[in-house]
Amino acid sequence: MIDWSTCPAVERIPGKVSGAWLFTDSRLPVSALFENLEAGATVEEFMEWFGPVDEWKVRAVLEHVAASLRAPVPVSSLEDSV
Repeated sequence: MIDWSTCPAVERIPGKVSGAWLFTDSRLPVSALFENLEAGATVEEFMEWFGPVDEWKVRAVLEHVAASLRAPVPVSSLEDSV
């Protein structure tokens, strides 16, 4: 599970877009980035389509996910999932 609370490009505000993680100062869910990338869009297309989202925010989210994937998983977490 990704800890979005440590990513400066996103925020979660209770009552705003059902409490989803959003790009800061927007109503755009972070999930929209991944849905568009999965559908074949490029980062540049995403930013063109969702103009209020700055490039640094998109890059920060992608870097945050990449760092989360590189982080070691505690052995106790692996044992709990078996």
